[in-house]
Amino acid sequence: MAKCFRSTAANDAAVIRAAVLKSTDSPLTIENIELPPPAAGEVHVRLAAAGVCHSDLSLANGTLSQPVPAVLGHEASGTVIAVGAGVINVRPGNHVLLNWSPSCGTCWFCTHGEPYLCEQTAKAWQRRYARLADGTALYAGLGTAAFGEETIVPSSAVVALPADVNLEGAALLGCAMLTGVGAVINSADVQRGESVVVFGTGGVGLSVLQGARLVGAEVVIGVDVAADKEDRARANGATDFMLAGDQAARGIRDRTEGRGADHAFDCVGSATTIRQAWSSTRRGGRTTVVGIGEKDEKVEFNPQEIFYFGRVLCGCVFGSTDVSRDLPRLLEHVQSGRIRPQDLVTNRIRLEDAPDALARMAVGKGARSLIIY
Repeated sequence: MAKCFRSTAANDAAVIRAAVLKSTDSPLTIENIELPPPAAGEVHVRLAAAGVCHSDLSLANGTLSQPVPAVLGHEASGTVIAVGAGVINVRPGNHVLLNWSPSCGTCWFCTHGEPYLCEQTAKAWQRRYARLADGTALYAGLGTAAFGEETIVPSSAVVALPADVNLEGAALLGCAMLTGVGAVINSADVQRGESVVVFGTGGVGLSVLQGARLVGAEVVIGVDVAADKEDRARANGATDFMLAGDQAARGIRDRTEGRGADHAFDCVGSATTIRQAWSSTRRGGRTTVVGIGEKDEKVEFNPQEIFYFGRVLCGCVFGSTDVSRDLPRLLEHVQSGRIRPQDLVTNRIRLEDAPDALARMAVGKGARSLIIY
């Protein structure tokens, strides 16, 4: 399908195509939408690529709250087309990464070294940014709306990239890799020679595997319900692969001299996998929950096991990432080949294929689908 082009009049809206979620748990539909010119403090970005993340599925199916109608997508890169008054961090022509978790820099969490817990971030997720052809206002999913050819975002939601960066690969840094690698380095502080087990080998799980390989973990075990994910898990850093189930914890203990893993990462978020991850760690081990599960599920522990095993159970938001600190480091690893975002990709797709990508993700097929614009 041919792209819709904007008017040459400076104040006219840009007409672009986007994948629109009109109601919770309904299929995405490809629509022509209108973007206004960027207001003060806003940036107009032409997207190059966008990853289809499990968080997008969670927003679409109601696991996470999302006002509708909306354009989802938050893991993306592109080029600045125009900026509104007062924008100084980027200019037209800059390559940029979208930042779905912008921090205000002034709240208690930001001033105490935890910008990933910023009190103001969620306000950006409630933003109306465009309109359907009939004038209906559209919300920007997670504040960024990357499932469209172009988007309008606050200047705090873009980070400048080096001019020579590969924009397609860079898109995956925005969520999967900052979250997964950050979970290993920032949240869990995995050390060289330690053992790691990762439950769920989708895009974020594969990024955790890459992070474990990066820091020199000795035993790195991928666990998934799908046997056909083994080859990709190993390509991303797993030394071992096991099928999920009641015997997974025993297999992990067998591989770690009977103790259990030093670190377990749950990248699914279900009560079952959190419990399995906890049970797979050694006494004094650490379980880091990266996945986002259903709010009505319950995870159960008895008081004696909490005392006896001395394990740590910890949540993880966005890999405990400080974007200004962690993105340059990650880019260095990408440029050196130590981190390979392209290894996460199982499907390179068009915007029209975004609904099918969410459907594949819902049944556990593949890792990252990457929309190429």
